[in-house]
Amino acid sequence: MTIPTLPPRLGAATAALREQPIPVTEKGFGVLASRGTVTAASLGSQRPSLFGDGITTPVLVLRESAVASNVAAMAAYCEAAQVRLAPHGKTTMAPQLFARQLAAGAWAITAATISQVQVYRAFGVPRVLLANELTDTAGAAWLARELAADPGFDCYAYVDSVPGVRLLDEAMREGGQGRPLPVLVELGHPGGRTGCRDIADATAIAQAVGEAPSLRLAGAAGFEGSIGHDGSPATPAAVARYCRELRSLGELLARSAPGELILTAGGSMFFDIVAQELTAGWAGRPPTVVLRSGVYIAFDHGIYAQMAPGGGQPPRRQPRAALAAGQNAAGQDAAGQDAAGQDAAGRSPPSRSPARAGGMCRSTPASRCR
Repeated sequence: MTIPTLPPRLGAATAALREQPIPVTEKGFGVLASRGTVTAASLGSQRPSLFGDGITTPVLVLRESAVASNVAAMAAYCEAAQVRLAPHGKTTMAPQLFARQLAAGAWAITAATISQVQVYRAFGVPRVLLANELTDTAGAAWLARELAADPGFDCYAYVDSVPGVRLLDEAMREGGQGRPLPVLVELGHPGGRTGCRDIADATAIAQAVGEAPSLRLAGAAGFEGSIGHDGSPATPAAVARYCRELRSLGELLARSAPGELILTAGGSMFFDIVAQELTAGWAGRPPTVVLRSGVYIAFDHGIYAQMAPGGGQPPRRQPRAALAAGQNAAGQDAAGQDAAGQDAAGRSPPSRSPARAGGMCRSTPASRCR
């Protein structure tokens, strides 16, 4: 896989963040900032202790080793599974982490709202997947202007209703957007939050897109994460059935969608099932499958530790817990050990439980039950 270079605008914007003074109104930094100029760059060079004089607790920190491991692990998984990644940015809303994900090969960054898209664009994110139907007329007008102003900016949006299709079409035309906006027909599920409730409704929406001159049918989208969280064998089976239905919709849309067909789903719990089901069984040209997993970059010791895959096909490393409290700015805990369980001299601690190494990460992958 060819790793893309970081877009210059995004690289410059994130570099500028390192030199931006941290105000006294930022949680935990009031005392330090009141003494003089404090920046991320100065904190990185000085490496003050979280438990020393100046930083007010509680403070949430990221473990560098865990973040780097998780970014690399998901990138390797996507390459092996032959899928693309558009990590959900709402997980962190941190441009610095977006930059790391894009530098590792992420295809786009996913947003939930037009406000999030605006933040991404302020930092120069070049491609955004808006994983919702945009029904805000002012927001749609802004998007049309942004697309018209920057030919290098790509945005994909969802549609799940004819009125939504008409709203986007009108906004794109009035905004002077010369390029058709690529849209994805969202397929929901019974009891789900959004999306067409069956394939018949979804194909009707796709037909409406085909009749909208300023829109382009780009594929189909869905979200399997709301189907269940109980960990029983029935939940992964239901997720697989839903993914097969999404694949069936994609097969229908492939007959009329011009160019590349995109199928996207995949949170951080069932992305292995999504990748397997959406890439399997294609007789003709396969679609581009895009996962939208986001929380993998920091992981979670709660529901994701119980539900997220640790095995499956193709094999990959288990995500690690990157969020922690009680570490200093050098990434070491109170015992002077980093997230890999080593001290500054590289020595491993004696007899430390793997379940607690690095705080919350698991060292033994758990197999997905299917």
